[in-house]
Amino acid sequence: MILAERAARLASEIAVERLKLEVARLRRERFGASSERSTRIDQLELVLEDLEETLAETEAQAAEPEARTTPTSSRRKPARRPLPEHLPRERVVHPGPTTCACCGGARLRHLGEDVTETLERIPARWVVIQHVRERVSCADCESIAQNPAPFHPIPRGRAGPNLLAEVMMAKFGLHLPLHRQSQRFAHEGVPIDVSTLAGWVGAVTTALSPLVARIEAHVREADRLHLDDTPVPVLAKGKTRTGRLWTVVRDDRPFGGPEPPAAAYFYSPDRSGAHAETWLGDFHGIVQADAFSGFGRLYEPGRKPGPIREAACWAHARRKFFELADLRKAPIAIEAVTRIDAIFAIERAANGLEPDERRAHRQARSAALVADLEAWLRESRARLSAKAPTAAAIDYLLKRWTAFTRFLNDGRICLSNNAAERAIRPIAVGRRNWTFAGSDAGGHRTAALYTLIETAKLNGIDPQTWLADVLARLPDHPARRIDDLLPWNWTQPQRRQIAA
Repeated sequence: MILAERAARLASEIAVERLKLEVARLRRERFGASSERSTRIDQLELVLEDLEETLAETEAQAAEPEARTTPTSSRRKPARRPLPEHLPRERVVHPGPTTCACCGGARLRHLGEDVTETLERIPARWVVIQHVRERVSCADCESIAQNPAPFHPIPRGRAGPNLLAEVMMAKFGLHLPLHRQSQRFAHEGVPIDVSTLAGWVGAVTTALSPLVARIEAHVREADRLHLDDTPVPVLAKGKTRTGRLWTVVRDDRPFGGPEPPAAAYFYSPDRSGAHAETWLGDFHGIVQADAFSGFGRLYEPGRKPGPIREAACWAHARRKFFELADLRKAPIAIEAVTRIDAIFAIERAANGLEPDERRAHRQARSAALVADLEAWLRESRARLSAKAPTAAAIDYLLKRWTAFTRFLNDGRICLSNNAAERAIRPIAVGRRNWTFAGSDAGGHRTAALYTLIETAKLNGIDPQTWLADVLARLPDHPARRIDDLLPWNWTQPQRRQIAA
């Protein structure tokens, strides 16, 4: 009975934690992710995971023979998700009895069968592909002929495209450092030195550089970009210094644009705005970014080859008020959050509309709220001390009011910079595992592989499958048709069987 009561209590706690987690996720999706809220979600996920493990252990103990007569839990069991249809099925037949257990007779008729499915995973299958090139000689002139050796994905490499794609995806997509991959391969009976894996990463980066360059060019051709950066510790002479990984995202889907989305990454040894200016090159249009003094030269009116207009992030401004409302229960901050939330609520109905429709929607429904917000902010600011935290949050908005209100007259602009923040998040997650980049060169490699993997994800393509096919085709693929291999142009080939 004690185990049953404990299971029931755990079930209730799980229900509460699941609701907390769902609320946190909805808030992040609605108002944009911050490091604080992301950490909070991670904590909730760990708590929920631990509670569910404890409940499963408790119910397993309660199900032992001496406790089988006691109901273990009153919680409603979740419906089981059907096992994927595309997976191959292996039948393990348990033959029926050959004699009747009741009378001992041997005349038994087959009535059918019951099938119970169990999901299983067989460890990776390693194979060595032998490319056999036959030599022939001419009976008349005795000359010898042989077909040329096949191209390899990387020069003088002995790794196949599927293995290379798995290593790249594990390191840059699943954040698994090379030394851990080496340990895993050795455990599977295939020892591969870390230095060998590192050599593959460098060679693959070089082989795929034409695709990286084409994605970067596609991003620069946009009318509007999202821009953000994050720190990356870099190893330097026994200590670490701080480099930066930047992301530049092109995503026209919010305003119904036909061009495919893409995320380009680049590395810099410091956070000088000159690096972003250099990377953007000839781009001129709209940049959505958080306020950063280093971007000042980007927005200069006389910039060549053309001006860049700043569009500020309302989610970032809201975050400053949210922290004060959440931690200090400041009345002005609470009111500011409520007013900004109302603008976000209106904006959701305009997602996916064409630019003119979005602008008309905002003029009709959001413009008045924004004007009221400005008047209220100025009135509230006049009553506050210059040193008050709420005053700093208000000043952040009012000093950039033109950039914040630009969305009202341009339907291409989003209300937030969440597209860039989502693109930066994988780097923040990966940083916990690989800790630091080994050098500036390592930072550039990381940026290149993130460009490929995250752009594939944005286009609904499985990065590992795409990389494997591209690496297999790239050695003899015409350079003038490199665009055919970009994620938004790529078509998945039919699955090929490996010859026995």
